[in-house]
Amino acid sequence: MTAALPPTAWTTGTTEVFKTGTWRSMLPRHVARPSPCHQACPVNGEIATWIGHARAGDLRRAWEVLTVNNPFPAIAGRVCHHPCEAACNRAAYDEAVSVCRLERSVGDAALARGWAFDVPALEAPGHVAVVGGGPSGLSAAYQLRRRGWRVSLHEAAPKLGGLMRYGIPAYRLPRDVLDAEIGRIVAMGVEVHCNSPLEDAAALDRLIATHDAVYAATGAARPKTLPQFPPRAPWLLQASDYLARSSEGVRAPLGRRVIVVGGGSAAMDVARTARRGGSEVAVVALEPRDRMPAQADEVHEALEEGVTFHHGAMVCSSRALPGGGVAVDCVHVAFEAAVPGGPPRVKPLPGNEFSLSADAVIVAIGQDAELSPFTSCGTTGAVLQVDIGQSTSRDKLWAGGDLASMARFVTEAVGMGKRAAIDIDRRLRGKTLEAASRNVPLEFAWNATRAAPVAIAEIATWHHTHGRRPAAVRAGAKQRLATGGEVQIALSAAELQGEAERCFSCGSCTACDNCYSYCPDLAVKRVDGGYTVLADYCKGCGVCVRECPTGSMLLQEETR
Repeated sequence: MTAALPPTAWTTGTTEVFKTGTWRSMLPRHVARPSPCHQACPVNGEIATWIGHARAGDLRRAWEVLTVNNPFPAIAGRVCHHPCEAACNRAAYDEAVSVCRLERSVGDAALARGWAFDVPALEAPGHVAVVGGGPSGLSAAYQLRRRGWRVSLHEAAPKLGGLMRYGIPAYRLPRDVLDAEIGRIVAMGVEVHCNSPLEDAAALDRLIATHDAVYAATGAARPKTLPQFPPRAPWLLQASDYLARSSEGVRAPLGRRVIVVGGGSAAMDVARTARRGGSEVAVVALEPRDRMPAQADEVHEALEEGVTFHHGAMVCSSRALPGGGVAVDCVHVAFEAAVPGGPPRVKPLPGNEFSLSADAVIVAIGQDAELSPFTSCGTTGAVLQVDIGQSTSRDKLWAGGDLASMARFVTEAVGMGKRAAIDIDRRLRGKTLEAASRNVPLEFAWNATRAAPVAIAEIATWHHTHGRRPAAVRAGAKQRLATGGEVQIALSAAELQGEAERCFSCGSCTACDNCYSYCPDLAVKRVDGGYTVLADYCKGCGVCVRECPTGSMLLQEETR
């Protein structure tokens, strides 16, 4: 006699007895993954996370998450070259999120409300010397103090800031903003020694002998020169000298007409500063306009301010004019970008010669690091050779910023200071690299795990409305030339909220419940910290993955 079939109506009161997940081949997982902006960020910042807090209206929490990796949000929000925006998935949907301007808004809110960094509760038994008070040295000092180390900061100039103070004009980076963000780091207990240059190799030896570790970030202070100009000509200036003097309120007597040679950010700073001094300015840039190393916004603003450009042009020679001044002979060139580590290739175009006359010429083609105190260290080209943790070939010595890299950006320098501090902490405590990277809450080491960033194809974009990023707002050209005030205007409160809402939050779950609601098998369960997939019931259909608006569900092959 055969057994009776079960009734067609369920009598158990639940479907949990029917384990429908026994025949799948794929299983989704709820995961945290890096966003493309995170991996492009020079400081490895948790961009999607802090923007999420800003979206929720919690700017204090956004600032706390942001400053785990970067102590200068108000500075970076003004001067960063924002590679995160070039990597933003939103760019393939409508427009990239204005990460840099959001960062400025968070940083400005912190300054306005007086938020400060905590002094470390426990002091570590070690003393680290940081040589160089620019963005990289200050970043390292901040990260080391957070971990409890005693830090002595040695700066050659009268004030801290390095390039941020003596290279970036106040109309781009107001000095009250710079001073406030530096002051927060010093207030953590950093010992500051200004007017304290690293004079020679013997001075470096003394620092290494009297400290547990040394981080050197002395910058690039040796201007590159052009043989087309006589080195001691009275009408010739170097960009670094001119910008440093201008930052201290000393105006060089340039005359009515000025030629600036160079196409990078320093050249734009020089040209625009000279315009604020009343000079007519012409820029001779080797690169075509669309390949200039200066940021596009800087070039646009320079044009608004009346700077003229000669793109794709090379200086051939110069000759003093009777009665003063100089004539600069130039030629347009065919430009070919440099191979990594090499200079660009240019070919003069016959018949495209021209001459410019001026009262002064300012050369802004870059600077080199002073390596003479580091003769005991290995070098790579014109910089010190370092490993992934910024450690040099010499024991107890780390290096970063322009001293160890040709990536001449403020946030690149900040990132190097952070990496060095993590590695110094690891060495002094005898930790593994992974343990050191987890030393501070919220500090995630995505790069160490080599996790793939979320791609646009993994975002359920139909759950996001289209929207444009807010247009850049600047003070009028006449106004900013007359007053020397800040050029770029901050986001309004409404723009901040709207722009934060545009973020896809790639790889960072927003607890939207889509995976829970769309699952046809009720196989997704809410848990603290997110969701979990019930393997007994999941058929591996992938609906939860398809409907995730952040790419936080990942479908993977299951081997059994």
